[in-house]
Amino acid sequence: MAPSNAPLIAMEGVRKRYNIGRPNEAEVLHGISLSVGVGEFVALIGPSGSGKSTLLNIIGLLEPMTEGSYRLQGTEVAGLDDAALTLQRRCALGFVFQFHHLLPAFTALENVTMPALMRDGTVSAAQRKHAQEVLAAMGLSDAMGKRPGELSGGMQQRVAIARALVMQPPLVLADEPTGNLDRASSDEVFALMRRMHADLGTSFLVVTHDPRLAQRCDRTIELVDGKVERDAPNAVA
Repeated sequence: MAPSNAPLIAMEGVRKRYNIGRPNEAEVLHGISLSVGVGEFVALIGPSGSGKSTLLNIIGLLEPMTEGSYRLQGTEVAGLDDAALTLQRRCALGFVFQFHHLLPAFTALENVTMPALMRDGTVSAAQRKHAQEVLAAMGLSDAMGKRPGELSGGMQQRVAIARALVMQPPLVLADEPTGNLDRASSDEVFALMRRMHADLGTSFLVVTHDPRLAQRCDRTIELVDGKVERDAPNAVA
């Protein structure tokens, strides 16, 4: 899906400092400005210590910025209270991590319906059916009743992607989603994310150390020493 003109996220001059006012005060993000449009599939790359995880945490509303502007779907997040931030996370964002963080005592289907249970306190028949449809789209029709320990690493990560997508968020943040997989499983999971992006129009921001996967994204943002070093479309997505 082609991105619209209105950005889904827009950051201007974002800085992040730790230990403010102490002798060991340190700034790890130095005036970050970037945007992600609706329907984009963007890679975020950079060496260890470049600030990728900190930036992703701020985008994911998991920690606050020190200064700057961050608008998510047109809403400035600075100053929002905890309840408003929680609502924004639930409505606008899905998360996929390097380690899938599935609940081992629950089946694949139960893990995927967990966001609905946490939001509504119950899982409706319609929500359960939708979760089954998402898992089927992931090629997991035969795995819905299995627990994570009965699934391969690639299958577990597909369940995690289904969980991120089930509430149909506008943006999925993926932090090294293939970093714990072998090359074949990594390619399979990445291809699945690209297919779901094409089918659903969901925007993706993917942190990766794999240059092969970054090149297959629509655009690459490179972070070096807490600054945007490069932000450019890829020649071949």
